[in-house]
Amino acid sequence: MKLKRQQQGLTFVGLLIVGVVIVYSGVVLAQVAPTYIEYLAVQKAAEKAAAGSTVAEVRTIFDKAAQIDDIRTITGKDLTVGKEGDRVVVSYAYTREIHLAGPAHLVMKYEGRSK
Repeated sequence: MKLKRQQQGLTFVGLLIVGVVIVYSGVVLAQVAPTYIEYLAVQKAAEKAAAGSTVAEVRTIFDKAAQIDDIRTITGKDLTVGKEGDRVVVSYAYTREIHLAGPAHLVMKYEGRSK
């Protein structure tokens, strides 16, 4: 007796569903990537700003770096400037929202501090 092997693979409907999920994931990733790149720019600007000695100087340095790197999410006013020992520490925290569909949003919370 010869047993029939059942075919394996995706149906056309299954292929469409997988395709839609992949495309939607790509769209979301394309919206998330710029926010992460901006976060890296904010971290770099905070490192530069930590070279300042006064709060006003730190904020000015950050604002100049933010203008060069096109950082629009956070400004020098939003920074928390403190001292640990003899060095200046700049910390920050902010959120970004990306609209997904209908009432659904993807909320990303970014925070960091200079080293």
